[in-house]
Amino acid sequence: MTPPPEFVSATQALGIEFEAGDVEKLGLYLALLMKANESQNLTAIRDAAEAWRRHILDSLTLLPAIAEFPDGAKVIDVGSGGGLPGMPLAIVMPHIRFTLLEATAKKCDFLTQVASRLALKNVTVLCGRSERVAHDRGVRGDSFGTVTHSGGHRETYDVVVSRAVGRLATLVELTAPLCRIGGSVLLIKGEKAEEELKEAERAMHLLKVVHVETLPTPTGRIVILEKRSATPRDYPRADGEPARSPLGIKAS
Repeated sequence: MTPPPEFVSATQALGIEFEAGDVEKLGLYLALLMKANESQNLTAIRDAAEAWRRHILDSLTLLPAIAEFPDGAKVIDVGSGGGLPGMPLAIVMPHIRFTLLEATAKKCDFLTQVASRLALKNVTVLCGRSERVAHDRGVRGDSFGTVTHSGGHRETYDVVVSRAVGRLATLVELTAPLCRIGGSVLLIKGEKAEEELKEAERAMHLLKVVHVETLPTPTGRIVILEKRSATPRDYPRADGEPARSPLGIKAS
């Protein structure tokens, strides 16, 4: 799928420079997404030009913030769905390691097939719920009297990203526990970002993240959070609980 002229001008305005073959891979990914959408519920968007803007451009607005991290940095996309925003970012940032976390098996299969088709060596697909994955500390060991952990996912990622998964108060609980201390949580939100931030103040306090800034983009807002200290061990709560009863929000 060939990008429309407005996509090209929008990426230029953001200062995004593509390497040879990047745009073709983005087009192939989008074509595979739209084809799979005929049998799976991956996106409500059917128009190609709109898909380039609402899916690819929207995902790439995170690129400048992630580019601040060094080669080999670890990024996890929580609730990746059809691969957004993780897959487009992985295509244009081969030096960064991406984990796509998705709970639905069929979507995981699609992501695995796309990563293979596009030969993305920097992509790992992880099928599971954040509520469980974020409690995985890996294998416990003892090195010269110091307790260590190898593998696992809790507080191991430099950057946690997510898009269109839920309200901020819920999303913070599903993302912050995966982020290392000193790392960033980057959340793509819409026009209600400020309203959701106010609503999520208690959740951010409990989960030890701080709102750094909100960046306007051509497609929405990016809410940037910084992880200041370790997440209390009780979080995230059991499957579905963060969505059913968001922290700090009284049931109506």
